[in-house]
Amino acid sequence: MLQSIEGVYKNGKIELSELPSDVSESRVIVTFLEQKKNKQKRQIIQFGMFSGNKQSTEEDFKIAEFREDIEDELHWS
Repeated sequence: MLQSIEGVYKNGKIELSELPSDVSESRVIVTFLEQKKNKQKRQIIQFGMFSGNKQSTEEDFKIAEFREDIEDELHWS
């Protein structure tokens, strides 16, 4: 049965990311893959993308703070 397990070649040694199941000794074939280039991950939201001329103040956050409504029977404590 063939198994593929990812690993890293470093300082003349191969470090596997996991141990193969049901294998105590076996022949192997090692294939070196192209190195991944350090690409920046795409971000859907970026810092400051919704900012405008008016920035939020501490008072804005106090106004938006959740206050419990006893009639809705939701208790957020």
